[in-house]
Amino acid sequence: MSETKTEGLIYKGHPLRRIDNLIYYGTMADPYIVMMQILESKKENGLDMATKVSLQLQSTNPNVKARDRVVKKGEKSSLYEAMDFASIWLERALAGK
Repeated sequence: MSETKTEGLIYKGHPLRRIDNLIYYGTMADPYIVMMQILESKKENGLDMATKVSLQLQSTNPNVKARDRVVKKGEKSSLYEAMDFASIWLERALAGK
């Protein structure tokens, strides 16, 4: 019998990693990842809800300078909207479109 072990959260087939207000979507073994930064949030029913999220599609190529790794960037008004765009950007980038 084979066992499959998943660590952390997976969204649409790609891992999510959170460090404070930064969320990384994708894996460093792939050519691209998406970095999301929660810039603003508000309390709603006792929970922090993101109201401003910055997105960056980034190359994982170590031979490219850090400032040149950003392929695409944008800003969204909720984490849900940011995740939606992140999944589309990442799938298109990994497919070479």
